[in-house]
Amino acid sequence: MPTAAPPVDLGVHYQPAGLSDRFALGVTRFLRLFADTFFAKRYGHRAVVLETVAAVPGMVGATLNHLKCLRRMQDDRGWIRTLMDEAENERMHLMTFIEVCKPTAFERFMVIAAQWVFYLFFFGLYLIAPKTAHRLVGYFEEEAVISYTHYLAEIDAGRSANVPAPAIALRYWDLPADATLRDVVLVVRADEAHHRDVNHGFANDLAGQPQGQIAPCPPHVELQPTWKTAA
Repeated sequence: MPTAAPPVDLGVHYQPAGLSDRFALGVTRFLRLFADTFFAKRYGHRAVVLETVAAVPGMVGATLNHLKCLRRMQDDRGWIRTLMDEAENERMHLMTFIEVCKPTAFERFMVIAAQWVFYLFFFGLYLIAPKTAHRLVGYFEEEAVISYTHYLAEIDAGRSANVPAPAIALRYWDLPADATLRDVVLVVRADEAHHRDVNHGFANDLAGQPQGQIAPCPPHVELQPTWKTAA
């Protein structure tokens, strides 16, 4: 049966407790101001740039946790696979919205610049303060849920075209053949709500606090490597 987006609690917000949480929230609000100023209501183009940034933390966290577990010869408690799945999921968001909005040459340059700057920043942050890094991602995902909710409102009001869903989205989320951009935004928003709760939960765990409830994630179809499917 084709995927239906699970419900999303739009009211979730982690109240900062301590300097590191306030730092994470401050960085998030600064970047949100930049995104609002630069992209305004061009949500498809905003998604292309922001999703390339969103795909960085999962891979950084997975790599550093992998190396830490090797050094300490200990179990990762499932963190590595969770973070790698998050990175792949965010990359699929990017590949989907590239098909939707066809980024300009300048926006492609923005993708490259944003990725390198944020990768170096986040890698350093995760090395010295992994709890803050996960809290930062949790706040990023809170904003992503808000942005995609606004995107849905633009589509519903007719200000953004509700075009057919790209083929890559149909395959990855197992959407029906007649799915539209609105259906894609719904499952992407549900993905982001899941990442929001997972990363706030990781930050809580590192602080010795309960992880809390985690929003359900839409099922994803595992994409086979081309060397497995090639004739």
